[in-house]
Amino acid sequence: MTKRPTKKSFTPAATGPLNGVRVVDLSRLVAGNVLTLQLADFGAEVIKVEPPEGDTLRSWRVKGVETAWKVYSRNKKSIALDLRSDAGRTIVRQLAASAAILVESFRPGVLEDMGLSPNELHQINPKLVIVRISGWGQDGRYRHKPGFGTLIEGYSGFASMNGFADREPVLPPMYLADCMAALNGYGAVMVALREVEVNGGKGQVLDLPLFDPLYSMLGPQAANYKLTGDVKVRTGSRSTNAAPRNVYQTKDGHWVCLSASTQGMAERVLAKIGRPELVKDPRFATNIERVKNGLELDRLIGDFIGARDLDENLSYFDEAGVTIGPVYDIAQIVQDDYVLEREALIEIPDQEMGELPTHSVVPRMSGTPGAFKSAAPTVGEHNEALLKPLLGEAEYAKLCQAGVISKGKKK
Repeated sequence: MTKRPTKKSFTPAATGPLNGVRVVDLSRLVAGNVLTLQLADFGAEVIKVEPPEGDTLRSWRVKGVETAWKVYSRNKKSIALDLRSDAGRTIVRQLAASAAILVESFRPGVLEDMGLSPNELHQINPKLVIVRISGWGQDGRYRHKPGFGTLIEGYSGFASMNGFADREPVLPPMYLADCMAALNGYGAVMVALREVEVNGGKGQVLDLPLFDPLYSMLGPQAANYKLTGDVKVRTGSRSTNAAPRNVYQTKDGHWVCLSASTQGMAERVLAKIGRPELVKDPRFATNIERVKNGLELDRLIGDFIGARDLDENLSYFDEAGVTIGPVYDIAQIVQDDYVLEREALIEIPDQEMGELPTHSVVPRMSGTPGAFKSAAPTVGEHNEALLKPLLGEAEYAKLCQAGVISKGKKK
């Protein structure tokens, strides 16, 4: 009998491919933290500059535990500064002088009001790559509007396409706009860093609103609208590009997802549900016609799947090479052998939980992999280690006494 794989923890690693890259992270909440997590996982020194009460992300707690913070802030360092003070902002300037990247997510104009504008920072460090995360961008009529991901997910056109035709638009149940912006920003940072390090260029500013990456996910929708004048309607889990594609309930109350995006796969599905003659039926002979007659096609497939339990369906269609899979919830994902074998789920040391289950470093690289090195820091955990050498012992003590440098306050 095959031994069931177990969840594994990463072994802390001293370096990574981004070793020596210093990142000053002034951001709050999700987008900035996900972006700098990618950098930290691959070896960058990420210095989170938090207010005395800590990043707002710390307040998203489950049973008193800062789970979101712990997941998105592993491998980082934390200092706590009062940026309302001149001395606090001076420390940011000093850190920026030795940094390769600075990330911020204040409302447009706030960085300028603090005397930390890109022009001022580039006078200190001409090679600095500055990432400016906001809801709507640094210019345009909406630049000062609130920019939480929910608004972007509605405004971008995503929510209007998501859900069922006879129901309200559906917002995503995860941080979609923030994470899309973070991953786009991570790629852009690498491009900007290459311009500095390989091409000998100057640092630059990355204007990264949450809106742009999510809007880009709509792909050809604007072109389709120009050609047809039709607004894409909500179709639930069905696709307007290929059929069959949907979720179907099994006899024992589970769900499976099935997709047949090629002609050969669609013909295989029809054969396996015992209806090979439908391959020549004008309603189902081509992809265009299958999409038009998707409701009837779904009924036929749904009846077949609904008469069988989950395991029976998966085994039957898998053996036939049909693209089918279970619809999992988190309780099933964390127990799945594939997820454990691939170490997509890892467990890292945590003082409160013992071990914190979280996602592995993404993507997996053969030569220069990322790794877990340290748990998410407490507020101001690295004040002394980072700031005392920078300021000198006397100045460090003075600013601690004045409250400019703080050990953090529990919310």
